[in-house]
Amino acid sequence: MKFDTPAGTNPIDRLKVVGQPLDRIDGPLKTSGRARYAYERHDAVPHAAHGVVLGAAIAKGRIAAIDTAAAQAAPGVLAIVTARSAGSLTKGNFNTARLLAGPAVEHYHQAVALVVAETLEQARAAAQLVRVDYVREAGAYDLAALRGSASVPQRIPGGGSPDSAVGDFPRAFAAAPVQFDGSYTTPDQSHAMMEPHASMAAWEGERLTLWTSTQMVDWATGDLARTLGVPKQNVRVVSPYVGGGFGAKLFLRADALLAALGARAAGRPVKVALQRPLSINNTTHRAATIQRVRIGAGRDGRITAIAHESWSGDLPGGRPEAGVMQTRLLYAGAHRMTAVRQAVLDLPEASAMRAPGEAPGMMALEIAMDEMAQQLGMDPVAFRILNDTQVDPEKPERRFSQRQLVECFRVGAERFGWSQRHTTPGTRREGRWLIGMGTAAALRGNALSKSAARVRLDARGTVTVETDMTDIGTGSYTVIAQTAAEMMGVPMASVVVRLADSQYPVSAGSGGQWGANCATSGVYAACLKLREQVAGRLGLAVDQASFEDGMVRVGTRSLPLAQAATTQELVAEDGIEFGDLDKRFAQATFGAHFVEVGVDAHTGEVRVRRMLAVCAAGRILNPKSARSQVIGSMTMGVGAALMEELAVDTHHGLFVNHDLAGYEVPVHADIPHQDVVFLDEVDLLSSPMKAKGVGELGLCGVAAAIANAIHHATGVRVRDYPITLDKLIDRLPLPG
Repeated sequence: MKFDTPAGTNPIDRLKVVGQPLDRIDGPLKTSGRARYAYERHDAVPHAAHGVVLGAAIAKGRIAAIDTAAAQAAPGVLAIVTARSAGSLTKGNFNTARLLAGPAVEHYHQAVALVVAETLEQARAAAQLVRVDYVREAGAYDLAALRGSASVPQRIPGGGSPDSAVGDFPRAFAAAPVQFDGSYTTPDQSHAMMEPHASMAAWEGERLTLWTSTQMVDWATGDLARTLGVPKQNVRVVSPYVGGGFGAKLFLRADALLAALGARAAGRPVKVALQRPLSINNTTHRAATIQRVRIGAGRDGRITAIAHESWSGDLPGGRPEAGVMQTRLLYAGAHRMTAVRQAVLDLPEASAMRAPGEAPGMMALEIAMDEMAQQLGMDPVAFRILNDTQVDPEKPERRFSQRQLVECFRVGAERFGWSQRHTTPGTRREGRWLIGMGTAAALRGNALSKSAARVRLDARGTVTVETDMTDIGTGSYTVIAQTAAEMMGVPMASVVVRLADSQYPVSAGSGGQWGANCATSGVYAACLKLREQVAGRLGLAVDQASFEDGMVRVGTRSLPLAQAATTQELVAEDGIEFGDLDKRFAQATFGAHFVEVGVDAHTGEVRVRRMLAVCAAGRILNPKSARSQVIGSMTMGVGAALMEELAVDTHHGLFVNHDLAGYEVPVHADIPHQDVVFLDEVDLLSSPMKAKGVGELGLCGVAAAIANAIHHATGVRVRDYPITLDKLIDRLPLPG
């Protein structure tokens, strides 16, 4: 199905099932332990051997020799895999560094060997007996030191040019009556999802089955086949449950490749899970950024010039953290420029993490907007509303399909009590606590990706959906079931959803906030074909038929849906392909965040007291699961603002705090009441579902809102994340 004209009225609009706050159908399975994750697929592969990965002890250099004799002789050891024993391996299309080092070492904890044994304990003990001799080479590990040598990247995530320019920014900025010029830093961050990277592999002759934890089944299948040098049709990837990813599991990682190599070497199934200390340096992370924002405005507060530059680093051939993307769309201004630069670093591979680009970019831009509002003597909400735009600022002929940013701010300000906010920072106290409010805009692009599904109808009236879409804790099972139930006119109990198997039609997968909208659109397309088959089998005109309550009706005729499959199961397959509507119209999701904090006037301790997110994100397919996505994003934003930072050892080239003891993330005690409001919106230009996404929108802007609230509470402006108490304590106002 080609989606190239605005969506008209369709069966989804009935909203009998879609749009309802239904419980997640996978919830009982997960809370009872019946949902089997990749490392637990003992039902499919009993008695698998265990593999333990050995990571490189240097950040850059080469392996001079590996001595595996002692490990090979250890109790229970079945096989040891190294680059030499693995044979010819290529690099996947989505990988920057090779997943198995040798002889070159490209980053710290890059896998150098896998030890396979009967038990985990035996494999772990034997891995410590492997002796590796390295030749260390000098590396580059300090972004700030290399900022001057950063170059224009060949590509940026999502496409587009690294640089943009409209009008004459230098002249307009120089002429602006009010000017702001500020620099900000965001640190390297880890995905730190609950389930580590884990895989189980089994060979049957030349055919490989991999049970793994991945967000993108088709990408994993293709890159694993490519790396191993086998036909793609010989590789089956299965990933029905994923314990979080946030971008860390978009691409093939070492656990999957080494499980496959280990199983081939041992001649039996092998399971591999990356140890937490290994996973942070072995896999990917969000790259640190240095950002500069300049804003020029008239004394009336209207922006006349705006520029945003961003520097980040990665391994050779890697991708930059494009922190300027939101600035191209968010605020008006006739004269503007953005620039992305990338330095070559020898740190572990940088890649996508929840809302890549916008999340760190908003951390800088939305502080800068507050600082500019303060210079102008304007309310931060009023300043943002004044500079709203209904067209793409870089391409004014391109209107937004939907843009309710102003309404988000107005609804949020009223609900949060913004009018009670003191104008002067550092003036509200409650005992030892300094109290402040902050706000920030939210924007995340509406990415679209083709997606397919297969739908079956049996004689019992059960509708079964098959697609390789994944559920990474986001509720894919449920919204897909809701879509099929709505389209076929059956209750949720009559829908079975089967996900994340490469034998199913290829979906959009989970990432970039596109999953729910695109995957359900693919199911919508397949259901349209199934409706045609049903109507044809029943002798009814499909364009006149309504599917409701398990019946198919045309006029006065009413026949059971199941009757169409009495003699033979009906099977339909189709997918959604998007035309150029997203090129002709700017498509994005918008929001406004409001935060109240308390800062201890004596210690600098920061406590987030309450949070509100108002979101405009198209039709909300399931308000309950959507709210969960947003509050999870808000929680991640608290971490980004106050605690999350991978500490770089700039001498040895590694992240030192590479476990959950040293890499701090928010816990329940850190999170206050979170309020979420979804504006009533449908976007006819997005998809037949008229939906968008919310899973990443909820993160964009949160950290800046907290930073702005801290400034309002204390009068102290911090431009370097995370905002830890050492950056506050010697600058706090004296207790009254």
